[in-house]
Amino acid sequence: MTAFRLYALDASLFAPLFALDDAALGARGIVRRIVASERGTPCRVSLENARIGEEVLLLPFEHHAVASPYRASGPIFVRRGAATARPEVDEVPPCVSTRLMSLRAYDAAGMMVEAVVREGRDVAAWLRQAFGDPAVAYVHLHSARHGCYSCRAERAAP
Repeated sequence: MTAFRLYALDASLFAPLFALDDAALGARGIVRRIVASERGTPCRVSLENARIGEEVLLLPFEHHAVASPYRASGPIFVRRGAATARPEVDEVPPCVSTRLMSLRAYDAAGMMVEAVVREGRDVAAWLRQAFGDPAVAYVHLHSARHGCYSCRAERAAP
């Protein structure tokens, strides 16, 4: 079994967006929301569920910017003031471990080599097994129900 590390999106990519007014956000396809439910708004920067009353942006994000047929983008939530999560080796935060997840393994050329759906509690075991395959360069994790990008997994440095 091979160790892994999860990588959240970098907060610096999104912080300037919170200074824009709703019209400027709308012109970019971004919606500002105030969270009404603690379950349905997972932040892709902090890898935590946003809390009721928090401000978030719902925006399109190109999470797989590769020159392959698997180039992809989709909607994500980002919390105002979120700090970039830095999970430990083999750590799966509750934002992932408590959801049904789609795991998409890619090779170094950005071509998909495997895709599965797993309960969040089984994500760590699957990632350790997947990274045992030298063809797997990285894995993208998505919410299986809504399809939103969650985070990226890479083989942990020895």
